[in-house]
Amino acid sequence: MNNAIDFSLYLITDRRQVKGGDLVSAVGKALSAGVRTVQLREKDLFSRELYELAYELRKVTAEHGARLLINDRVDIALAVDADGVHLGGDSMPLYKARKILGNNRLIGVSCHNQVSAIMAQEKGADFITFGPVFHTPSKASFGDPVGLEKLGEVASLLRIPVFGLGGINSANIPEVLSAGVHGIAMISAIIAADDPSAAAAGILSAISTCRQACTYRGADHS
Repeated sequence: MNNAIDFSLYLITDRRQVKGGDLVSAVGKALSAGVRTVQLREKDLFSRELYELAYELRKVTAEHGARLLINDRVDIALAVDADGVHLGGDSMPLYKARKILGNNRLIGVSCHNQVSAIMAQEKGADFITFGPVFHTPSKASFGDPVGLEKLGEVASLLRIPVFGLGGINSANIPEVLSAGVHGIAMISAIIAADDPSAAAAGILSAISTCRQACTYRGADHS
């Protein structure tokens, strides 16, 4: 697998926000609109349930030539032949995950301050998400939003790609990309939409428009 971070939109799941409750269908619609990387993030599921959902998402992402990352669970990622994992503060140490996964799978890391971002890079993360950039209920437990200034500082410090996360929507995408990030990560703007396909298409279009008008790091994303 090519470890190049060649995507600018990182879709994160939350099955509770899906209209109608069919997460696999919602993700499939987003993939059909051009989303190319998905993180399965359903922390409350038991291992068997998580494996079964990951297996279904692996099938639909493979059909669209897209990547699948599993939040936290290295074992599940290996079991379904996912493209990598996304680690948080309470996850397995990054170096251990890398030893198990090898160098051909991606490892993303959730970061909420400059120190954790730098440490993630030093320990071998392929990319990070940084936020919450704006207020969002799903990230309220991480404290006050980091804001665009801190996002920009981290993006300028790191050599690995940085994805802004938290409260991002089609209206504030230009501000976020102008901070110098590689891309954006989203949950509700797509997952909770009445039409995930239309929502994803609109966001990808906004990113593409910004790419032409804004100066931000990263050129060959898809």
